[in-house]
Amino acid sequence: MIVGVDIGTSVTKAQLISRDGRTTPAHEARSTVYTLPGHRVEQDLDDVVGTVETVVRAALADAAQLADEPVEALALTGQGDGLWLRDASGAPVGRALSWMDGRAADRLDRWTADGTLRALHRRTGVGLFPGSAAPLLAHLAEHEPERLEAAEVAGYCVDAVVQRLTGAVTVDVSDASQPFLDVATRTYDETALELCGLSAHRRLLPDPAPSGTLHRLLPDAARRLGLPAGLPVSAGPFDIPACAFGSGVAEPGEGNLIIGTTLAAQVLDTEPRPALAEDPAGMVLATPYEGRFLRVMPAMIGTAGLDWLLKLLDVKIEALDALLVQSPPGAAGVTALPFLSTSGERAPFVDPRARGRFDGLSPLAGRADLVRALCEAVAYSARHCMETLGVTSTVTACGGGARSGEWARIFAGVLGGDLEVCDDAVGIRGAAHVAWRSLGTPVDPGAWRARLRTVTAERGLIDHYAEGYAAYRQALDTAREGWSTR
Repeated sequence: MIVGVDIGTSVTKAQLISRDGRTTPAHEARSTVYTLPGHRVEQDLDDVVGTVETVVRAALADAAQLADEPVEALALTGQGDGLWLRDASGAPVGRALSWMDGRAADRLDRWTADGTLRALHRRTGVGLFPGSAAPLLAHLAEHEPERLEAAEVAGYCVDAVVQRLTGAVTVDVSDASQPFLDVATRTYDETALELCGLSAHRRLLPDPAPSGTLHRLLPDAARRLGLPAGLPVSAGPFDIPACAFGSGVAEPGEGNLIIGTTLAAQVLDTEPRPALAEDPAGMVLATPYEGRFLRVMPAMIGTAGLDWLLKLLDVKIEALDALLVQSPPGAAGVTALPFLSTSGERAPFVDPRARGRFDGLSPLAGRADLVRALCEAVAYSARHCMETLGVTSTVTACGGGARSGEWARIFAGVLGGDLEVCDDAVGIRGAAHVAWRSLGTPVDPGAWRARLRTVTAERGLIDHYAEGYAAYRQALDTAREGWSTR
C-alpha cells in the first residue's frame, strides 16, 4: 500500500491506499493561513510540515484495515502556485506567499498594459494571476530584494515539504510548468524569464525532476512520520493534475472538473497547445506521462464562495441539497455572478477586479433562491471553462461540491452531458497512481475508473440551462466592461 498525502491550502489530508483501490478513512490536520493587510496571504512552512507529520502518523494507525500490507512509498500532492522561498537547508526565507496572495496585482496590471502577459502566454501557454510565481518574484525583486538574495530555492508547497523530508532540491514538472517552462522540452524558457525581468533570479529555480524520480526519507524525518528511513517518496503532480489522473482520466479529450474551494476544469491532450481563450488565461501542464499534457482553466470561484453565502445566511452545509430543492431551476429569476475572491478571477479570463453580484432580487426571493442562483452561476463558469478548453469526451467530476447530489444535477444540466463523479480523495489517488508507476508497478487506470458513479443529465435541465448560460455570458460581458473602468 501507499501512504498518500494531499497538502491543501488550509487542510492536509492523508490516507492509506492499496493497489486494488481500497482506502482507509482520510485523516485531516489544519494549517494556518495568514490573511494580512495589503491583500497578503501567507503560510508557515514549519506549520505545514507539522500537519504532514500529524496526518501520516494517524493514517498509519489504520494499516490493519488493509490487511497489514507493507508500505511501498509515501506519495505527496498539494497546492500549486504561490512562492515558497527556502535556503540551502530547506528552512523558509520568510513565510510562503500563498497562491491566494494579491500583493502583486499592480505588477500584473503593468504586464497586461505593456503586452508581457500575452507574449508570455504565446511562449508557454500560461496565463498569470497575482498569486503566480512570476509576479510574486517580480514584486519581491522590486520591494524586498534581500529576501531573494537570502534564498537558494524558489519553489512550491510540495517541493518545499519534499526538501524537508528527503533533503532533495527538486520540483515536479507540473509545478515547474508555471510559468517559465517549455512544457514540450521540459526545460525553462529563458525568453520567458527575460519577459518577466527575472533572468537574474534563474539560479533560484530547480530543474524539473525526470519522470519516475523517487526520493528517499531521511532518518530524522522518517522517525517523525513513523515510517522507515529510506522509504521512496514520490513528489507530485500538484493537486489539479493529480485529481485528473486520480479520477481516471487517461485518453486525450477526456475532461475533469474539480468542484473544490476553487473550480478547475482540465482536458488531456497529446500536444502542448494552449486553450483558445480570448484572454491569456489558463495553463498548459507537463505531466508524469510522456506525450501527455493537461490544458487547465483554474478559476478562483468554487465552494469557498458558497461557504461565504451559507455563513451569511446562517445555513449549515448539510442543508445544501434541501435548499436547492426548494428553489426551481433558474432560482425564481434570481441570477448571480460568482466572483467572490478578493484576488478577482484567473480563468477563463484574468481580471483582479472581478467581483460577484446578485440580480433579480425582490421581497419574494428567499435564501434558497440565493443559494441556487450562486450554485448555477458556478456551473455556468465551469461550462465557460470547458468550452474554452474544447473538451470533447467524458467528463469526470470530483471535490466537495460534486458530493452534493442536487448541485451535481445542476452541473450535468449546465454542461449538457452525464457526469462521472468520484467521491474519493482523488488527489491522493492520483499521487498514488504516479508513485506506483515510478516504482515500476503501475496500476490499471480503467480499474479505478469503475469506482465512479454517474449523474445523468436531464433533458429538461439541459434546455433550461442553455438559455440561462447565454444570459450569464451576456451579464458577464457587461460586468467586465464596468470592472475595466473601476
